[in-house]
Amino acid sequence: MTEQACRECHRIVTGSNCSVCGSNSLSTDWSGFVVIIDPSRSCIAKKLNIDIRGKYALKVR
Repeated sequence: MTEQACRECHRIVTGSNCSVCGSNSLSTDWSGFVVIIDPSRSCIAKKLNIDIRGKYALKVR
C-alpha cells in the first residue's frame, strides 16, 4: 500500500483514513516530510501546529 498524506493535518498514512484527524481526504501528491519525535520540545512541531508524534508531509496537493 502506498503512503498518502492527509489534506487536513498532513499526516502520512497507509490506510484509507487519517489516524490523527479521521479525515478520508488523502492525496498521493505530496512532497517533503518531517518526522516529529517529541512534539512538546520541538520548535518545528510548534511552527507546524503538530502535537502528536509521527511523519508529516510538508506540502500536500
